[in-house]
Amino acid sequence: MSEWVNVKAADGHELSAYVAKPEGEPIGALIVVQEIFGVNASIRSVADSYAKDGFLAIAPAIFDRFERGLELTYEGEDLKKAFDLYGKLNPDTQLLDIAAAYEHVKGAGKGVAILGFCYGGLMSWVSATRAEAHKMQLDCCVGYYAGGIGKVAAEEPTCPVLLHFGAEDSHIGSDQIDAVRNAHPEVEIFLYEGAGHAFANHARTDYKAEAAKLARERSLEFLKEHVA
Repeated sequence: MSEWVNVKAADGHELSAYVAKPEGEPIGALIVVQEIFGVNASIRSVADSYAKDGFLAIAPAIFDRFERGLELTYEGEDLKKAFDLYGKLNPDTQLLDIAAAYEHVKGAGKGVAILGFCYGGLMSWVSATRAEAHKMQLDCCVGYYAGGIGKVAAEEPTCPVLLHFGAEDSHIGSDQIDAVRNAHPEVEIFLYEGAGHAFANHARTDYKAEAAKLARERSLEFLKEHVA
């Protein structure tokens, strides 16, 4: 079962969030952070899939600060709009929205995890490193192709972290991945040969089914180990 709810950030901003509920009592909560295309069908399907695995999943609409109800595709004018909006994003502001989602689900099950894709992967990382400043107690973090992570690699995560990258990602250089490895050898990092950027999104041209399946299996195992 799923529904849209409204949550309020610490600065007073109200945003919508997509909530997917499991059939029974949740084993834990999962915050799903979008790419730069809004809480579109792809992100909702991620939340729905983890709800089937027993998590109470919530996907905050971080673009509501610019335009409510925004759902973008991956080409044409939508792609241009997505990159225009990307230039307006500020992790410190988006953390307020993620913290609002956290407050909504924090009592579900044994703990709370965060998982994100692309910009959402970056936000998952900074949520893990800056959680205490936003009164979040995250049990683990999963990031898919976290663009720009190299710039914040020196920050110290407050929970276990798992990161996925395509070995052929043209958007994220190996230097960014190495920056995390060098700063945090304890962080689990998986590279997927033959996979590019957004390899886990079935709606995008970079989708690699085998890599996506393996990454999903690893993510679920990691989440259950640290949350459930």
